[in-house]
Amino acid sequence: MAIIIKPIVTEKMTGMGEKFNRYGFAVTPDADKQQIKEAVEDLYNVTVVSVNTIMRKGKLKSRYTKAGLIQGRAAKYKKALVTLKEGDTIDFYSNI
Repeated sequence: MAIIIKPIVTEKMTGMGEKFNRYGFAVTPDADKQQIKEAVEDLYNVTVVSVNTIMRKGKLKSRYTKAGLIQGRAAKYKKALVTLKEGDTIDFYSNI
């Protein structure tokens, strides 16, 4: 079972990676910090110092149709902020 769903590559997360050596990942909701640490170390060959997790609520979405206003919610997800050892980096753009 894959623990890491995808890396979170935004302007804010890229800045944190460059400045504080922290990277963000969307992970499965039932994954714990130890599993996330092992998955990142195996996948990217780096040393993880700490892992912080956040459960993000799904945003409220609405759209107008012929039937009127339809409201729904995007799915919730778990986000992991991983701090790496000094000198280790992850290059998400190497495969482009």
